[in-house]
Amino acid sequence: MPTKTIAYLRVSTDKQADRGVSLDAQRAKLKAYAELYELDLVEVIVDAGHSAKSLDRPGQQRALGMLKVGVAEALLVVKLDRLTRSVVDLGTLVERYFAPGKAAMLSVGEQIDTRSAAGRLMLNVLASVSQWEREAIGERTATAMQHKARQGEYTGGWAPYDRRVAPDGARLEADAQEEAARAVARQLRAKGLSLRAVGCRAAPARHPKQDWARIRPSAGEEDGRLANADHRAVGCGSCASPSPP
Repeated sequence: MPTKTIAYLRVSTDKQADRGVSLDAQRAKLKAYAELYELDLVEVIVDAGHSAKSLDRPGQQRALGMLKVGVAEALLVVKLDRLTRSVVDLGTLVERYFAPGKAAMLSVGEQIDTRSAAGRLMLNVLASVSQWEREAIGERTATAMQHKARQGEYTGGWAPYDRRVAPDGARLEADAQEEAARAVARQLRAKGLSLRAVGCRAAPARHPKQDWARIRPSAGEEDGRLANADHRAVGCGSCASPSPP
């Protein structure tokens, strides 16, 4: 029984779409392939003048929607780059629409037919490459963020204790109050006080009911706001009020 198939065509530029040469060539190849392998072309969908940089293309979304509801069983393209030029996006498409038990993917140029064992093997290879690319991007991003942090640049989230986000929102600068508090805490700890006692004794006198949790400023703010909390709830239970060191 012939496989119900959607043929998908795409050209990148309006100039190509106007001339129709590339579209006509794709259409001819797909029809010949369908006749050779006994495919039932239920529809030919065209995205004219759309780049492969994004998956958000009207024709492609319509074709994928038809596959999802079972109008067709396979998607046919001249080459995989008609779907996307991104290995990561290809992996996303495979996971959502062309995994085992879902629709078939047919590509004339790469000779991929996931109805066969060889085609499924090729698809698994492509999915593995996609996973590798995602992990490689993650590693490169982590390395870049670590380098920025070593250079004293702000990388998001809360700044480390004794640092705060500079007014330009791009760098970290010293927080004099927190540096002083850290120095006092180390002195008290060296004298043998417990961490709870250090928390009570080292709290700045001008912030007697502050738990020291600073909400870091966003880009452009000059300073953070202090989160209010009862010192008794976070400090030493035996301390009715903090005493200066």
